[in-house]
Amino acid sequence: MAAAVKGGVSSLLGKLSLSSGEVITAREPSADELSALKEKYQQANQEQVFAFYDSLSSPDKGALYAQLADIDPERINEITKKALNPPAANEGESAPKVEPLPDSATASILDSEKEDIEKWYSSGLDLVAEDKVAVVLMAGGQGTRLGSSAPKGCFNIGLPSEKSLFQIQAERIYRVQQLAQQKHGKEKATIPWYVMTSGPTRGPTEKYFEEHKYFGLEKENVFIFEQGILPCISNEGKILLESKSKIAVAPDGNGGIYQALITSSALTDMRKRGIEHIHAYCVDNCLVKVADPTFIGFAAAKNVDIATKVVRKRNAKEPVGLIISKNGKPDVVEYSEIDNDTAEAKDAKHGDLLKFRAANIVNHYYSFSFLESIPEWAQDLPHHVARKKIPYVDTEKGETIKPDKPNGIKLEQFVFDVFPKLELEKFACMEVKREDEFSPLKNAKGTGEDDPDTSKNDILQQGKRFVEAAGGLVVSESEDNSGVEVSPLISYGGEGLEFLNSRTIKAPAVIEREE
Repeated sequence: MAAAVKGGVSSLLGKLSLSSGEVITAREPSADELSALKEKYQQANQEQVFAFYDSLSSPDKGALYAQLADIDPERINEITKKALNPPAANEGESAPKVEPLPDSATASILDSEKEDIEKWYSSGLDLVAEDKVAVVLMAGGQGTRLGSSAPKGCFNIGLPSEKSLFQIQAERIYRVQQLAQQKHGKEKATIPWYVMTSGPTRGPTEKYFEEHKYFGLEKENVFIFEQGILPCISNEGKILLESKSKIAVAPDGNGGIYQALITSSALTDMRKRGIEHIHAYCVDNCLVKVADPTFIGFAAAKNVDIATKVVRKRNAKEPVGLIISKNGKPDVVEYSEIDNDTAEAKDAKHGDLLKFRAANIVNHYYSFSFLESIPEWAQDLPHHVARKKIPYVDTEKGETIKPDKPNGIKLEQFVFDVFPKLELEKFACMEVKREDEFSPLKNAKGTGEDDPDTSKNDILQQGKRFVEAAGGLVVSESEDNSGVEVSPLISYGGEGLEFLNSRTIKAPAVIEREE
């Protein structure tokens, strides 16, 4: 029965979320094949996609046919309608009950007992040593806002070493493997890295990893795959054409990770390896503690299906999503969805803290057993509307139009939309220090917030804290150059730096090895 359910849903996922890989050979369809597909689109009132078919070359006819055959237009109509018309609250229905997560589901690195943190860290390393931990990286974005067309993970934030985000994160995986090996006296511990790209970033990502020899990781333990895509829809509900022989498509959001794990066979690979615990995160956080043993150990000890890291909200006005309990289920509420009184409410037990302060940083743990259930619920996750300016071909005039205002929508799913499917006892939340674990790269250099300079500075200041905690002294000629870059290859979280005790380090500096 389970196999039949998986097969059926996997087939549906394939129809709904397309592959954007290039078609190697595009065979022009037979008259009967074309007629059947046209009828399918006519019944869905989406026949405009064939507007230029008769004028296309044979290869272009084959390519368009192949693209359209992968789409279920009725299903696209269905999810578009649901996204544009979310269920309204019934008259007289009370507002959802929103509360912070219960204490039983939370822990904080800021105030947990040292013994608990050490226990979680130790048990997390044990699981790494047993080859039961995997990492999933959401790396579909390009560095467009950063002035780069390359995948965002290739971006050099300006560190003295000139390491990219991909390299920093790969080296953290390498170090955790090393720490687990040392603890257990093993020759080898493996953390497979599943890197989810988008259509435009897959090729460049694969090339980048190959050129850099997978940053010291073994090639067979780096699994690069691609998230799905969905058609772009006009404001009138019509599938848009990017060109006369191609429909306009866009990545299906970070929530596409779930069906991509199925359709790419990444989950099958995890099963073969005996993986039980998965850490998932976004590429743009330069401080992310990849495969964090403490987080893995915490979630495993709680025996939960999903856990998430949060940082403490800076103030009531900070525009961040919050991890909360809504009607007794774990959920995320966006900043725009809560009123001022709720945002400014104080914690009854800690009057100097906000009541709602658990800021979502898209840093999650999953049990493998939960991810195996993806086929049972993935098709039920909602799609959200992003109104965009989408270039398209006018099907009446045949002209390419570049709109100056939003003319359509892109449909996307959010990774946290699965949270409410859990009971609270199967969900946990760990609060971590922002200065140690969260520094997103969102904006172009010079913005002053979440840009390459802030990312670089946050890593250098963390390195300085590592050196000082180890008994070293950091001196500099100016405050602007006061930081130290500590390579993840020698220290994951400040450990292993005893050789710096009583030494003076002149900043800026790079510490790559013990000497």
